[in-house]
Amino acid sequence: MLQNTKSNCIEDLLIKGKRILVSKNVSSHALDAALLLAEASGFSREKLITHNDYELSEVQRRHYFELLERRCRGESIAYILGRKEFFGLNFTVTPAVLTPRPDTEILVEAVLSILRSGPVLSDCAALRNVSFPVLDLCTGCGPVAIALKHKCPALEVWATDVSEEALAVARKNAETLDCGIAFLQGDLFDALEKRSRFFLIAANAPYVPSGEIDLLSPEVKAEPRIALDGGVDGLDLIRRIIVKAPLYLDKNGYIALEADPSQMETIAILMKDSGFSEPVMYQDLAGYNRVIAGKLS
Repeated sequence: MLQNTKSNCIEDLLIKGKRILVSKNVSSHALDAALLLAEASGFSREKLITHNDYELSEVQRRHYFELLERRCRGESIAYILGRKEFFGLNFTVTPAVLTPRPDTEILVEAVLSILRSGPVLSDCAALRNVSFPVLDLCTGCGPVAIALKHKCPALEVWATDVSEEALAVARKNAETLDCGIAFLQGDLFDALEKRSRFFLIAANAPYVPSGEIDLLSPEVKAEPRIALDGGVDGLDLIRRIIVKAPLYLDKNGYIALEADPSQMETIAILMKDSGFSEPVMYQDLAGYNRVIAGKLS
């Protein structure tokens, strides 16, 4: 058990928490200490600042140090709190799913950009009226599918995942966020009961090369390996998606994929070989190509 401070004052607890996390080389020590203290106390992060001299109860203090100990063992903040914000929405997360990441918001933005340029959009009053059928592969806890449905309520959104445990979390998130989505269990397109046609197929498929997984941070390695492992070069599932996507796309339909920046040139070639033209790259906040989209010609 971590050595804790005798003071129950919020300011002192925050200082002690940050020091403990720094000693374990947690880079986000200040934010993590605040998030964990907010969870233990039931206060908002803003209230922690405005009431920094407030004395917490002994139960709250003990809970805080228990949470700090879990973080020091390498458990992610998202798993500790059981939730993660994505695209302005709060998602339930469990160890059965990959934690939604800011980079994946670029995939949502890319899809929205494609929808805005769609042939019917000029006749729509707003983006929320767009009603194209969209498929989200490897949905996990459902961040991409739900963010799209939340932004465009008229979209017909389908989502698949090989993990029934992950889909259970996704269904819970869709229900909580009031988004009607058709979730299907199965391996990529095999989850579809019959061949359907979509205007757009999006995927944040596993793309970490198998040999690099052991080099990831402890908190990432704790996530489901099936959601990380993309095979020898990281492109096993992405290849399968690109090759089969034309069978499930409308004429002039689109595909949008998240991947590592180092994989983008290879993916662009794979897309062209499968009949996709006009590949477009979308950059993440660090300026790296994170998403690639192509149009079926």
